[in-house]
Amino acid sequence: MNDLDLLTAITVFVLSVLVGVEVISKVPATLHTPLMSGSNAVHGIVVIGAMLIAAESHTWLGYALAFVAMVFGAMNVVGGYVVTDRMLEMFKAKPAAEKTPRNEKTEV
Repeated sequence: MNDLDLLTAITVFVLSVLVGVEVISKVPATLHTPLMSGSNAVHGIVVIGAMLIAAESHTWLGYALAFVAMVFGAMNVVGGYVVTDRMLEMFKAKPAAEKTPRNEKTEV
């Protein structure tokens, strides 16, 4: 990798971070949970990309970066599914409590 490729990669990374922060800061707090649950596919792609980087790497730095990317991507995928499960639990009907008739006395 020559200096121009490295500079291009760093520029793309910095610009993507800035765009990501700007986009997320404009999202209302009530929409963060649905957005996180919907982004599981993106995080799965991150894990696959990290595996491809690990397969192509031949240095310890490449292996370390790929490992960190796989760990963070996997945590995001699992976290997204946990949040989705909690969000869907809110919409399940609660079981009706058994009602005792007021006319009947309970035995002691």
